[in-house]
Amino acid sequence: MTTSELPPLSGNVALVTGASRGIGYGIAEAFIARGDRVCITGRGEDALKEAVETLGSERVIYAAGKAHDEAHQAAAVARTMEAFGRVDFLVNNAGTNPVFGPMAELDLNVARKVFETNVVSALGFAQQTWKAWQSENGGAIVNIASVAGVTASPFIGAYGMSKAAMVNLTLQLAHEFAPKVRVNSIAPAVVKTKFAQALYEGREAEAAASYPMGRLGVPEDIGGAAAFLTSHQADWITGQTLVVDGGISLNAGVG
Repeated sequence: MTTSELPPLSGNVALVTGASRGIGYGIAEAFIARGDRVCITGRGEDALKEAVETLGSERVIYAAGKAHDEAHQAAAVARTMEAFGRVDFLVNNAGTNPVFGPMAELDLNVARKVFETNVVSALGFAQQTWKAWQSENGGAIVNIASVAGVTASPFIGAYGMSKAAMVNLTLQLAHEFAPKVRVNSIAPAVVKTKFAQALYEGREAEAAASYPMGRLGVPEDIGGAAAFLTSHQADWITGQTLVVDGGISLNAGVG
């Protein structure tokens, strides 16, 4: 995006974790499209630099690091405050799913890693944005959960458990941070990203056929939902989980 293509500044600033690609990138793109300034995070500095250039370096910065690292959480929020002077919106999107298999054989150390990255890091970022800006000035938090967190999720059980915890974290923070900060979550079904590739690669048409909407999700679908939940149109919505799933949950109990 060139400067001439950017919309007028909205005055709002967002921090989006895990945003060098995929869902996080789609959310950052949606925020920039409405005039927000954004700090994106991720592990790979090169990928972040490339994303910043594509999104528009005039209004986007990055902070590289591991989501579960408390020093990184603090540094990312501090960098956002230093560059933009505020952090109205936090989107906790960073996550991992390093294991595929039955729960009976799950390595407990892997389970701990999944929770550390997917849940504890989200709490850490929420604490940091609350202290730095939101406790005094308000704002909104969006946690990216998953349909795996609201139903059984065979062979990705550790991921599903962590996303169920993310839904409950949303409830806890929404209650505690009200009325200053609204906290909601989004529970996507399969979205076409590198992260979810194993769930559809080589069989996309077959996978999409089970969705009433006839296709898998794309990052823009989640970006639009996040933009809504951080807008004034959602000012009376907090503590909710918005399922964005192409209608696949309508199939429950069919047959």
